[in-house]
Amino acid sequence: MLAAMPPSAVPPRSPGGDACPGTLRLHRADDGALARVRLPGGVLTVARANALGEAAARLGDGELHLTSRGNVQLRGLAPDCGAELAGLLGRAGLLPSERHERIRNVVASPLAGLDGLGAAEVGPWLSALDRLLCGSDRATALSGRFLFALDDGRGDVDALGADLTLLARADGDAMLRIGDTDAVLRVPAAEAPRAALLAAEAFLDAAPDTGAWRVKDLPGGSAALADDVVRRLRQTGTAVSEDRHPRPHASVPPVLGRVHGGRRDVALSVGVPLGRLDPNQWRLLAGAGELRLTPWRGVVVTGVSPDHADELLAALSEAGLITGPGSPWAGVGACIGRPGCAKSLADVRAEAGAAVGPVGRLPVYWSGCERRCGHPHGEWIDVVATPDGHRISHVTGDRSDATATVRDNPAALAAAVAAARGSRT
Repeated sequence: MLAAMPPSAVPPRSPGGDACPGTLRLHRADDGALARVRLPGGVLTVARANALGEAAARLGDGELHLTSRGNVQLRGLAPDCGAELAGLLGRAGLLPSERHERIRNVVASPLAGLDGLGAAEVGPWLSALDRLLCGSDRATALSGRFLFALDDGRGDVDALGADLTLLARADGDAMLRIGDTDAVLRVPAAEAPRAALLAAEAFLDAAPDTGAWRVKDLPGGSAALADDVVRRLRQTGTAVSEDRHPRPHASVPPVLGRVHGGRRDVALSVGVPLGRLDPNQWRLLAGAGELRLTPWRGVVVTGVSPDHADELLAALSEAGLITGPGSPWAGVGACIGRPGCAKSLADVRAEAGAAVGPVGRLPVYWSGCERRCGHPHGEWIDVVATPDGHRISHVTGDRSDATATVRDNPAALAAAVAAARGSRT
């Protein structure tokens, strides 16, 4: 059985270094302690989903908050609950390795194997990569911010800006993207998870003298790292070649509603307003089937009987979840804001709710400060609370163009955001 460990027992990687929260290292917030539970690929069995719900109800504020990496945050925790939380989640199998719990950051195409659109299933990659990470002493030095992505070939999570991305190909090969470059390395699909671990360990060897926590922080970019990875792969006897594969600029979340793919069972895709699930919503989801939490703060429920799919979809909608693209909440996101975060300048969740209107063409994300915690990728409307009011910007990739600043006028703010998002045609 996993030995329970209080958060104070897990030292940071280096003094003043990566302070990313985890399950064993709690973060102190204004609404209590916060735990971030890593869920590789966002995959949750019914038993593990129930364990998370129990932890939220017994130790926190009862709610579960989805992150932009398909993980779950528990808030409102008592500062001394670390040992009890670790024990509860450890017994459920959610902490396979104490030393690696913060570095199991893996997103995966949530519809892989469900709709017939991907080049290959990434489930075996997900299991293998998590096993390799938890078995690597070297990997424990990775930052809690370092991200792996497993894309089934459709390009959805390839656009999320991961440090290392594996892309499936239909010809039996895989592509490894290092950073956000269009250059990729082709390797046999069976060797892809091991190639990703080798690349992560090569990054760690390149990072100490630079202070880099992520590939994009390396002074020379990813080119020198890719050359080193090629050399190391060839030393292991792995066939590797260099190629180019443009990275998508926009990530496309799963269409909401029924997932069509010709399977005997059915999958349902639902959105979660502001990524926050109350106890009733979580129980309904957890009892419906295996879950895949998405990087767009949504949930895909798999293994649903076709005879009960419509009834379940109606129940999820009645519970307040987003079950179709016509919901005014579609594409609306926000950080925790006040009163949960001391750095926030506004209660951006309340403001986002007050500004909800017609469905917009572009997603919008509300941030309580310039850090923009959890913001999306690609093209979106950025609303940031500042001392001078709310600044509204149109973000495309790395470019941000301010369109308006609105001060102390909720109606004008809602109108400006709606105009920036544009109407969906």
